[in-house]
Amino acid sequence: MSKYTYTIPENLNGERVDKALSTLCQETSRSQIQKAIKNEKLTLNDQIISNLSARVKENDQVEIIIIEEITSELLPANIPLDIVYEDDDMLVINKSSNMTVHPGAGAHADTLVNALLYHTNHLSDVGGEVRPGIVHRLDKTTSGLMVVAKNNQAHVHLAAQIESRELTRMYKALVWGLIKPTSGTIDKPIGRSRADRKKMSTFKTGGKHAVTHYVTKKILHGGLFSFVECKLETGRTHQIRVHLSHMGHSIVGDQTYGNNSRKISGCPESLRPALLAMDHQALHSFYISFIHPKSGDRMEFTKEIPLDYNKLIESILNSQST
Repeated sequence: MSKYTYTIPENLNGERVDKALSTLCQETSRSQIQKAIKNEKLTLNDQIISNLSARVKENDQVEIIIIEEITSELLPANIPLDIVYEDDDMLVINKSSNMTVHPGAGAHADTLVNALLYHTNHLSDVGGEVRPGIVHRLDKTTSGLMVVAKNNQAHVHLAAQIESRELTRMYKALVWGLIKPTSGTIDKPIGRSRADRKKMSTFKTGGKHAVTHYVTKKILHGGLFSFVECKLETGRTHQIRVHLSHMGHSIVGDQTYGNNSRKISGCPESLRPALLAMDHQALHSFYISFIHPKSGDRMEFTKEIPLDYNKLIESILNSQST
């Protein structure tokens, strides 16, 4: 079960409540929103609403409760985990690429949650039945560091740090082209795309506040690629991918927000095998820092990019030197 609260922005004034929420609520589908409304799980200005055609006005206060459907029993799975740190309150794991974090549409088994259930009987349940322990997420094809809560007290403490921005996350991304300026801040609201509900998009008005800081660490192959570090100030769905794509520099391997196949076909032939061998996007969560929920100590963890990602960088470096 997940609860979402919104204030209706000016650009959604007069919209049907279900349509307005599908724009604002990035984490769920319109059909789930409509089901929640029919089941009286929505309040508009503290009044229960079950009419899908109800209209909203600017500054209306909307709260909706989404109950995730469990299509099969959540079972432990003996999947190896790269555990960077563990104590009685939490784990820090290095998630592999191509692993979905929790069960959902199209992924009912072999997720990170299934692996965690095999590893431990102690996981928080604040995030709902299908997300035990999950404080924050990484996309399926993004690798790297995540913190997992083993009890509700730790979960609430860590989630509050995300809201207050005391929890820091940094990523390494290989992108197409030469980013200009080479460092800066992308401050563009993000919401679900009106053209494709499975994708996110930037908006001039509406959407959720989203800020990404970036700095170019290395320019590769004469500007054909840039190797950048990104720091999240907010944590919206697909945030780094959408923001970099908005700049015209999609992440290498990103099949959703960049025409990856076309770009590979335009590369020097010597680079194509290494680029085609990458079966995930070149985005890795390499740094995470937060305050321990019990001791109050500042914790910091780093994990370098995975082997196949590193091999791609080496191939690019070797190609530009020949």
